[in-house]
Amino acid sequence: MRSLPEADPGVPDIRSPLRFLWWNAGRQASSLLAGIGFATLWWLVQALMPAVLGKGIEAVTAKDTGALWLWAAILFGLGLIQAFTGVMRHRMAVYNWLAAAYRTVQLTARQATRLGATLPKRLSTGEVVSVGNSDIAHIGSSMDILLRGTGAIVAIVTVTVILISTSLPLGLLVLFGVPLMALAVGPLLRPLHGRQRTQRELSGELSTRAADIVAGLRVLRGIGGEQVFSERYREESQRVRRAGVRVAGVESVLEGAQIVLPGLLIAIVTGVGATFAVAGEIPTGQLVAFYLYAVFLIGPMRTLTEAADKLTKGHVAAGRVIRILSIEPEITGGTGGSEGGVLRDSYSGVTLQPGSLTAVAAGTPEEAIAIADRLGRYADGDVTFGAEELRTLPLDQVRSRILVADNGARLFNGRLRDELDVRGKADGDQIRDALHAACATDIVEALPEGLDAQVAEAGREFSGGQQQRLRLARALLADPEVLILVEPTSAVDAHSEARIAERLVKARAGQTTMICTTSPLVLDRAEHVIYVEGGRVLAEGTHRQLLDSSPEYAATVTRGED
Repeated sequence: MRSLPEADPGVPDIRSPLRFLWWNAGRQASSLLAGIGFATLWWLVQALMPAVLGKGIEAVTAKDTGALWLWAAILFGLGLIQAFTGVMRHRMAVYNWLAAAYRTVQLTARQATRLGATLPKRLSTGEVVSVGNSDIAHIGSSMDILLRGTGAIVAIVTVTVILISTSLPLGLLVLFGVPLMALAVGPLLRPLHGRQRTQRELSGELSTRAADIVAGLRVLRGIGGEQVFSERYREESQRVRRAGVRVAGVESVLEGAQIVLPGLLIAIVTGVGATFAVAGEIPTGQLVAFYLYAVFLIGPMRTLTEAADKLTKGHVAAGRVIRILSIEPEITGGTGGSEGGVLRDSYSGVTLQPGSLTAVAAGTPEEAIAIADRLGRYADGDVTFGAEELRTLPLDQVRSRILVADNGARLFNGRLRDELDVRGKADGDQIRDALHAACATDIVEALPEGLDAQVAEAGREFSGGQQQRLRLARALLADPEVLILVEPTSAVDAHSEARIAERLVKARAGQTTMICTTSPLVLDRAEHVIYVEGGRVLAEGTHRQLLDSSPEYAATVTRGED
């Protein structure tokens, strides 16, 4: 099997499902043409076999041994060609299926990376997951069926020509019968299309519901809400089931039509041919050939019906992919450059001096998050980085130089070492130092395999506090030029929080760091503290200075206690 091609760089600007399928076919035109060639030859060989068998029967009737051996040899040769082309057709079909399906995966993954924080705002998790679960298979099948579908059309045309040249009435019967059967199937495609689209949308919503339930299972158990959400999931799953039954109803009629319509044509062709044979208008060998042609036509005609079904599903699936590809990122970058320096948010007035550890305490958590998003270029804002505006820097450069680590970040499935050292460049000492600074050494030591332990999906084997400390270690290992931490100790106990605050100062010594927090233990360790209220800087100084000079700050960080 050939190696699969890489997806084209960038995301194509395609807004139509049909154009997307056409674009996908164009990316693998050579393999598609090769597969169509093998499929066409495969069908043609089968289309010629009834004629050869008819000639052989005529040779038997005429007791012509030489002719019998000749036609037997030709039939054997056709069998060998059919076997070879059948194998190659299947190989090319699998290749084209994989190429189309995984090109779609590459495109959607690249688009998801390009969109970043925009994606979860615009689409639910279920909609994205359904692309990988089912839509790529339908897109791959739409490319696969092009091989057999094109070959089937050529085979039907070939048989029609043979029948017309042998018997004009039979040839015309097939010539007009096949299009009529295709038209008879046509009215089923539109309701099938609509029902499939509805079922896919409901499946996406159900996947989102399942992901939400799994993510919040601990909370649901804590408040006793499992039964309520179980009932909701059961209701939605029943809606998906009913939608699937409606789709299956149309598909069952379509499947039945694949049997009934060709069977009807076979019966008519065979009956007319038998009438001609009884009347002596055609020899016995030709009658057998006509019957075999009629039987053979079942295959190409069923393939055409299958092609209509798979292309319809591919069209629906392509529409879902287009929905993802058509989304534009809310935040884009420029082409400028910056040597770094002071990072300043003009709207709030928050300013981060190079090499200092600054803490930002806000009247509400949302205010601190908004500032972190603007400084990290996850939201638009008037932010300067050194002498340049942050929006003028390429986005990948911003991401590599400024890291915003919040509690929405997740641990992914895989080896713990790889989860912590995402770039794969840290040595053992650096990983240990990061774990020590995040007060997470005990977590790793408790694992039988240590850093080589496998992390489950979303790190569910770890508690909330353990996940938070591991995420902090991961952020420290990234070692960015500017590190922005959002409530990095909100889920840990006071003793761990005090140790983390002390160790963070040492771990980020001489590097620009901002911590969004209202924890007095962390604020007391910061070199500079900024208090924000109403989205604007209200007071600045050290933690102890602000406790004395700013009643609002004191009330916020002490939770109103004396």
